[in-house]
Amino acid sequence: MILNRVKVELGERSYEVRIGSGLIARAGAEVAPLLRRKRVAVVTDETVAPHHLPALTAALEAEGIGSSALILPAGEATKGWENLARCTEWLLDQKVERKDVVIAFGGGVIGDLVGFSAAILRRGVRFVQLPTTLLAQVDSSVGGKTGINTPQGKNLVGAFHQPSLVLADIEVLTTLPDRDFLSGYGEVVKYGLLGDAAFFDWLEREGPAIRVGDKAARLRAVTRSVEMKAGIVSRDETEEGERALLNLGHTFCHALEKATGYSDRLLHGEGVAIGCALAFELSSRLGFCSQEEPSRVRAHLKAMGMKVDIRDIPGELPGADTLIALMGQDKKVVDGKLRFILAHRIGQAFVADDVPGDAVRAVLDEALGR
Repeated sequence: MILNRVKVELGERSYEVRIGSGLIARAGAEVAPLLRRKRVAVVTDETVAPHHLPALTAALEAEGIGSSALILPAGEATKGWENLARCTEWLLDQKVERKDVVIAFGGGVIGDLVGFSAAILRRGVRFVQLPTTLLAQVDSSVGGKTGINTPQGKNLVGAFHQPSLVLADIEVLTTLPDRDFLSGYGEVVKYGLLGDAAFFDWLEREGPAIRVGDKAARLRAVTRSVEMKAGIVSRDETEEGERALLNLGHTFCHALEKATGYSDRLLHGEGVAIGCALAFELSSRLGFCSQEEPSRVRAHLKAMGMKVDIRDIPGELPGADTLIALMGQDKKVVDGKLRFILAHRIGQAFVADDVPGDAVRAVLDEALGR
């Protein structure tokens, strides 16, 4: 079995991201060295549990590791106060101790929620990320950002709490619906756009193979994405500088997610893809890059069958002023000024701290067809 290992270098809190096929079946052996006692608590959701929980339980049992599982509802709406309390109180009922390990077994919602619960439980319990979606494997499971959504916005309550281990089993990606897979691909593309033009070139060539299930291509796509994120997190764990580049497309994305009620109208990675296209349009409008750059971004997203335009989102959307107001709640706001990640070209993104509101409004008006 090919197993790629990427280390997130954070001193005493360093950990590995292991990427390969069959890692769920080997999860017991992978997790065992972390355990002080042979017992873990697993938190998953109603989508993942029927497909993969029996295999995980069997893998743990094969190493003599006992487990209990909490199965939460699936979907972005789960990532709130109610289920944070439910998860944390369940972990307390399981008598999880500070030296025990909690396993977050699911997509980004489960990873964020369970990671935050682990962060606040007994002032910090270790946890392992076992991400089951492409988006979680390449982005949310790595880097220690945990949190929940509130009525005021996305991920506004949370903590930095690094996992002890991440196991990314690319085999589980075969069970993802195409729309969910492409949502995750939005985050993969983001890495090429923000800092690796050669990777984006490769994605333009290999994207169709990645989509239809080529294992070697998927392994490389996930590994390179994780390498890029791990490097950035190692250099800037708490987003004081370079880590902000990982938010390419996210200022637009989070406003659109809020406007659509965090519903199935817009998946997170779809919002990231649309947001990246808008960020390149804004960069071009402000004279930072040529018009060829946003055209190339949009062409690749379209070739992959992804949402590219705001008008690809079903249902009514608010106007530009309302979307800009929603951006005002985003964590990327600094001293009341909107922060965007813009680009000089594909593979060369930068942080822009004071973007003119009229330019943002013009880009949104055009995107909305108004």
